[in-house]
Amino acid sequence: MLVGHYGPAFALKGQGRAIPLWLLFVAVQWLDILWAVFVYLGIEKLRIVRGFNASNDLDLYYMPITHSLPGALALSALLGAIVAVFFKGDRSRVFWVIAAAVFSHWVLDLIVHVHDLSLWDDSYKVGFGLWRYFWPALILEFVVLIGGAWWYARAMPSARPRGDVALWLFVGFLMLVYLAVVVMPPQPGATRLIASELLAVYAISAALAALVERLRR
Repeated sequence: MLVGHYGPAFALKGQGRAIPLWLLFVAVQWLDILWAVFVYLGIEKLRIVRGFNASNDLDLYYMPITHSLPGALALSALLGAIVAVFFKGDRSRVFWVIAAAVFSHWVLDLIVHVHDLSLWDDSYKVGFGLWRYFWPALILEFVVLIGGAWWYARAMPSARPRGDVALWLFVGFLMLVYLAVVVMPPQPGATRLIASELLAVYAISAALAALVERLRR
């Protein structure tokens, strides 16, 4: 899952109103942000295999830190604690909202990934494998994204008449990003390029989320 992860970011904004939307966008991709850095450094690994599954060509065969269950739980707590330190007021709420945002990534990945999410270290790998079926995976991606954005629009009404126009244009942009990734598969061996491109996508998405929130105020 790629842009579908932003559905929980939108939805959780109502639970953590003091937390900027861009920060929630970073939180839901925190595992993949670290994963991209680790892939670039050679700590975690992937292979590009043509036709590996119907949705993408990525064989994510070694992710014991960022996408193991213990790793995901630890990284959720870590980012939650770091963010909570910088907030005044109800730091407990901030911690749990950020931690939930981070861990939502692993839960959604469990649905779509094949058996590459380890329950411990690099062993006992799980994944329900929805990526094997292109259209169901695409529909789930967009349903989660749109559902989260709808919940955000309802929980956090725009203070400007045209504020929601920016929101839905942003959602449309994210959907186009997903389609672009699907129709332009990576070249074999370009693992560092993939990591760099994904980091750019995450940065741009978070920046646009900040802009959308500003436009709706």
